[in-house]
Amino acid sequence: MYTNEMLESMKKVEAARAVNVTLDPRRMTAEEKDTLLRTYHPDYKDGEFTNLEVGPNKGDKVPLELAAILQANPRVNPAEIDLSAPDYDVDVLIIGGGGAGASAAIEADNSGAKVMIVTKLRMGDANTMMAEGGIQAADKPNDSPAQHFLDAFGGGHFAAKKELVYKLVTEAPEAIQWLNNLGVEFDKDAEGNMVTTHGGGTSRKRMHAAKDYSGAEIMRTLRDEVLNRQIPVVDFTAAIELIKDENGKAAGAVLMNMETKEILIAKAKTVIIATGGAGRMHYQGFPTSNHYGATADGLVLGYRAGAKLLYADTLQYHPTGAAFPEQIFGALVTEKVRSLGAMLINVNGEAFMNPLETRDVSAASIIRECSDRGNGVHTPEGVGVWLDTPMIEIKGGEGTIEKRIPAMMRMFAKYDIDIRKEPILVYPTLHYQNGGIDITPDCQSGVENLYVAGEAVGGIHGRNRLMGNSLLDIIVFGRNAGRNAAAKAKETTVGALTLSHVDAFKKEMEEAGIHSDIVSPKLLPDYRRTK
Repeated sequence: MYTNEMLESMKKVEAARAVNVTLDPRRMTAEEKDTLLRTYHPDYKDGEFTNLEVGPNKGDKVPLELAAILQANPRVNPAEIDLSAPDYDVDVLIIGGGGAGASAAIEADNSGAKVMIVTKLRMGDANTMMAEGGIQAADKPNDSPAQHFLDAFGGGHFAAKKELVYKLVTEAPEAIQWLNNLGVEFDKDAEGNMVTTHGGGTSRKRMHAAKDYSGAEIMRTLRDEVLNRQIPVVDFTAAIELIKDENGKAAGAVLMNMETKEILIAKAKTVIIATGGAGRMHYQGFPTSNHYGATADGLVLGYRAGAKLLYADTLQYHPTGAAFPEQIFGALVTEKVRSLGAMLINVNGEAFMNPLETRDVSAASIIRECSDRGNGVHTPEGVGVWLDTPMIEIKGGEGTIEKRIPAMMRMFAKYDIDIRKEPILVYPTLHYQNGGIDITPDCQSGVENLYVAGEAVGGIHGRNRLMGNSLLDIIVFGRNAGRNAAAKAKETTVGALTLSHVDAFKKEMEEAGIHSDIVSPKLLPDYRRTK
C-alpha cells in the first residue's frame, strides 16, 4: 500500500522516535506566527477572495466560492409563492438539526414555546456529529473563566467580540453540567471526576471528552432529548428563503421537501438559524472534514434578508486531516491525538513544530513544510507530513490509544494501518467557518426576530478557533438563542407575510450588473464528474 518513498521515510521516523519523544519544541513568537500566517495560511492567499458588490456587507472581502452563492439567484419566485395559508404555524422555527438547533429547541420548549425544527437531512446530520476531541470549560480548581477568556481571545487574534467570548467562557461550566445531567457519558476517573486534557492554545487542561467521539455522544444525547420531548422535527426539508412580515421582522421560512421538491410555508414569531458550516463549499479546492450538508445555507438566507456578516473572509483549516489512504482523504484526525503526545514529523524524521500551537499556526506550518521547505511526504494522491501516533503509547503507556482515541484507531485499522505501531499521514483540511452572521449577546442578528446559533455565527472565535470551543459555543449560544427567541415570541404579533426582500435583493443585483447562473442556497455539494 505504501510507496517506496513513504516506506523509507517511515524508517527515518522510527529511527528518530526515541529522540523526538523527549523533545519539547519551542513555541513561536508572535512575530514569527504573524509572518508564517501571512505567507502560508489560505486566508491570506491572493486571488482567492473578492469584494461583495451588493448586500449589507457590500465592499467586504469574502472567498470567491462564498461570493458566488451570496450574489446568486434565489430558489423562489416571490410572485409564485402563496403565503396566505401556511403549512406550519409556530412560535419558534429552528432551521438546522445539529447541536445548536437541538439545544435551542430544548430551551425554547422549556420556556413553553411551540417549537419546530426543520432540517434538510436527518436530525443529527451535522458537524456536531463529526466533532471528536472534546469541549472546553474552566471548571477545575487551577483554572478560571478569566483564563479561558484569555486563551480564546488571544487564540482568535484578539478579533472576537469580547461580549460573546465572555458569555462563552462564563457559561461553559454550567453547559458541561447541563450536558452531564442530560446523560452525556464524559470520560471520568474512578472517583467520578471528569478527565480533562490540553488542546492547542490552551494554558490549562480543560478539554472534557467522551473518548474521541465527543460530538457524536453529545449529539446522541441532545437528539434523544428532543425526540423524548416530542418536539416536531421536519426532516429532509430545507429552508430555501426566509420570510419577513410587513414590519421587516423575521416571520418564518419557505421550505422545500428535498425528495419531492414540494414547497411548504412555515410561519413563526421568531426564527433561529442553526445551519452549521461550509466545508462542502471546498474553498480553494481543499478537502473537508465536514458532513455532507455543510454548504453555508444560513449565511445565504440571512444575507438576503439583510443580516450582516462578520469575518466571512476567515476559515479554519484543521491542521490534521487524513492525507492517506485516499478513501479517507480529508477526514478529521482529532487534535486530541497531539494533546496525548503525538508529534508532527517531516519526511526526514524531524519534529518541525510544537504539537500544541494553535490550529491556524499548525496548518500554516504544515503547508510551509510541504511547499517551500520541500519536506513533505509524497503519496500517490498528494502530500502530507507524519503524525507519529506510536509516541502516545510510549508517553502514556500501552493501551492509551485504544482507551482514549478508539474511533481513530478503528478508522485507520479498516485500511490495515495500526496507529499504535505506525505513524499516519496528515495535511490541513477545511474544518470550521470562523466567520458568519453578526449577532448581539442575546443571539439576535441585525434582522429583528432572527436569531443565530452555532457555526453560522461570526465573532465568537475571532479569526481562529481553539479546539473544544465549537462544541461549547453550540451549547452556550444554542441554549441562549432558544430562551431568548421563546421570550421574544411571547411579545410578538406577526404582521402580513412577505418576500419583498427577495425582490429587493434581485433588483440590487441587477443594478450592480451582476448576472449569475447559480441558484442558492446550494443545499448539497455536487460531485458528479463532468467531461
